Amino acid sequence: MNFVDQLNRIVELNTTPARIISVVPSQTELLVDLGLIENLVGVTKFCIHPKDLRKRSTVIGGTKNLKIEKIKSLNPDFILANKEENELEQIQELAKYFPVWISDIVTLDDSIKMIRDVGKMVGKTSNAEKISNDIVNEFKLWENQKMNYLSETQNLTAAYLIWNDPIMTVGRDTFIHDMLVRCGFENLLATEFQSRYPIIDNRVLQKYNPNFLFLSSEPYPFKLQHIEAFRLLLPNTKVMLVDGEMFSWYGSRLLKIPQYFRQLFQDINS
Repeated sequence: MNFVDQLNRIVELNTTPARIISVVPSQTELLVDLGLIENLVGVTKFCIHPKDLRKRSTVIGGTKNLKIEKIKSLNPDFILANKEENELEQIQELAKYFPVWISDIVTLDDSIKMIRDVGKMVGKTSNAEKISNDIVNEFKLWENQKMNYLSETQNLTAAYLIWNDPIMTVGRDTFIHDMLVRCGFENLLATEFQSRYPIIDNRVLQKYNPNFLFLSSEPYPFKLQHIEAFRLLLPNTKVMLVDGEMFSWYGSRLLKIPQYFRQLFQDINS
């Protein structure tokens, strides 16, 4: 059976995979929710959902620092990877020995297609259809309700930080940007910078003076002390810690994101 991944590569599977390695946390969670936890023979150290997963599977390094020889020793018949989260050279090396399907996620639609395609490859088509349809319905419901939340909040310009020292934000053509827009915010810095993850400084933040500054819990673990520092820098900005998984995970966790958006606006307007 031949399948086409999101980089338009042809991936050949001789049978339904029984020994699966996932090197992307959000896609690992998807495989678990598809009912394949017993088939996951290898995961990364960042695959934290469910909590006991790393005790049940072999940890094969980080997303950008895979232990190639350990992966070979596990002899997987399918590896699930991602263009952005994994290093190209490592994935190309693995693809010499094993079928590797690579996702490329920028929008919600990309995520829905990935879920459905993965479901077909791993023999969980009906499970994947249910998850993807439920996600679509949850986001449709949010779209119908969104104005009720936005009407209480004015000037929804925002900047979203994923790193500190140097400060790094998100531009267009990123999944986080798509989630920010779907939540109801204008990604204020997206029109200024062409790169996907621009490096900026305090002067840029002061110049654009967003109404909201979101400090993500990942990949950089922003804490309460960072809120205080940015409040001094931007006294007219509402600075908030946000759950990075809810803005950047593109697997089955998408089911939970519209409810997170509702809670976020409740916190803003409280």
